[in-house]
Amino acid sequence: MSHQFSRRVMLAGVGPAGVAQAQAPLRLTLATATPGGGFPAYGSAFVAAIAAADPSIVVEPRNTAGSLENVRLLREGTIDLALVAGETATDALAAGNGTTLLAAMYAQPGLFGLRGDSAIRSIAELRGKPVAWGARGSGFVVLARQVMGGLGLDIERDFSAVLLDRAGDGPAMVLDGRVAALWGGGAGWPGFVTLAGQGGRFLAPDEAERARILAADPRLRPMSLPAGSYPGQTSPIASVGTWSLVLARPGLEEEAGFRVARALHAARADIAARLAQASETTAENTAAAVSDPAFIHPGVRRFLRGQGLLG
Repeated sequence: MSHQFSRRVMLAGVGPAGVAQAQAPLRLTLATATPGGGFPAYGSAFVAAIAAADPSIVVEPRNTAGSLENVRLLREGTIDLALVAGETATDALAAGNGTTLLAAMYAQPGLFGLRGDSAIRSIAELRGKPVAWGARGSGFVVLARQVMGGLGLDIERDFSAVLLDRAGDGPAMVLDGRVAALWGGGAGWPGFVTLAGQGGRFLAPDEAERARILAADPRLRPMSLPAGSYPGQTSPIASVGTWSLVLARPGLEEEAGFRVARALHAARADIAARLAQASETTAENTAAAVSDPAFIHPGVRRFLRGQGLLG
């Protein structure tokens, strides 16, 4: 459903006390990414949790090519909400075109997934080998360029780069030996769930590499993948990464943002039960996700102030 329809519905529901508006149906579109990846999985949890908390809000997910396309769709106003990863998200907020933050999704510490019997024990040993970096246009590819760039490496020059048409194709390529590793990140990411379920293991930058990466690109942050994020992962894994965010198109109505923020807050336990990564989708993380509250959608700002999370 187009955002124009959403606007008509919102205006039709306005009443003196705002009660009718709060109960009026609200339909929104949500851009995710290619099937089989983390964004569609998150999108499904997001849609279901909001519907359970407030049945008057209907969010329609749409598969896309990923973060880069999602930013363009937001800018064009052809989508209401979009899932956008890392630096692509922060660049979109800083562009000054009216795109705003609706909610923090989850932290994405970047790391590699390998077969359990792989002899590779370091990033240096992956040089020259085929690596699946993620779906074309995805935020994981952007993150990979940042992380590898901090080590003086280029994903095309120093590796045999594989860019996927579908994020879900990566695990099979690792398991059958077509690639040496799959780049991904965050807790509960579907590609790593599949690998871990088949005895796979993980590889992240070591301490010295993390220091080099963070010194080279201060936009990245030290992050840790908690123990138990995947089957067989008994210890936390230190890495670097960025936050993924739910962004709203320019001009999305204030009341729409307020209602979604309110529903997400009410659904915080539900969305976490649906997807491990989504436990980080909290009002507190949304309030802290950007340095300038002006980047936050006006309706979300109003909700966060009501919760005492913004001044």
